[in-house]
Amino acid sequence: MILDEPSFSLDAKSIHKLSTKGLSLKTLKEQIDNDLDFLLELWHSQGLEIVKQAGNFYFTTAFRPMQESTFCIVDIETNGSKIDKHQIIEIAALKIKNGLVVERFESLVECHEINPHITEITGISTNDTKDAPNLKQVMYDFRTFLGDSVFIAHDVKFDYKFVSLSMQKIGLPPLLNRCLCSLSLAERTIESYRYALSYLNESFNLNPNATHHRAMSDVITTYELFKLSLCSVDVEVKTAEDLIRYSKEAKRLKRPKFDPRIEDQE
Repeated sequence: MILDEPSFSLDAKSIHKLSTKGLSLKTLKEQIDNDLDFLLELWHSQGLEIVKQAGNFYFTTAFRPMQESTFCIVDIETNGSKIDKHQIIEIAALKIKNGLVVERFESLVECHEINPHITEITGISTNDTKDAPNLKQVMYDFRTFLGDSVFIAHDVKFDYKFVSLSMQKIGLPPLLNRCLCSLSLAERTIESYRYALSYLNESFNLNPNATHHRAMSDVITTYELFKLSLCSVDVEVKTAEDLIRYSKEAKRLKRPKFDPRIEDQE
């Protein structure tokens, strides 16, 4: 789960300290029941690396320069929004380091029931997925691919939570990767009337060959948006954790009063 949610064994104050001034061993041990070394290894296997520096514990992202950090831009398509009834039907991701794509992941997922409305939106039918690997195989493969990268998506809470719950559905532990919302970052770096991915794509020509609601196409669009956002981030933002914090806490840009793409707005 996203770390702000109660499934993680540390409270919100301690999580904040891990990303800023550090958490003491005493405070850490007060909140955990298991062996510390075991838990640190377990959390790392779930995508979260915590290190000890000068006597305190920190997220590794608090020290890792952005240029040396690995960001994983992710998009999923599903056959519905409810995890208990629905599933991922397509997932795609690009691993980004120093602004460049270093790895790529893309897969359809076997699904026996896709609503015609979903097929109309995505273009994906049950026939398209009949020879695709099942959810268990895709989630295992994606967990390996993701590693401890920073998870990025446009409106990240949906993608992150759905992927995390899908992993739990097939027996894997939940995600604990640090995450960043490209929509929230765009609100602080790019002036726009709207921040839907399709609108931003049309406004800034991010991905001329975009096929909206196909996973890899939306990932490529988000990648181009992420690069555009980084051009306007404050110079004080040095580490991956700085960027995560900036995407949440920096002042949002003022939106134009009218849509600049519509000429007649009297």
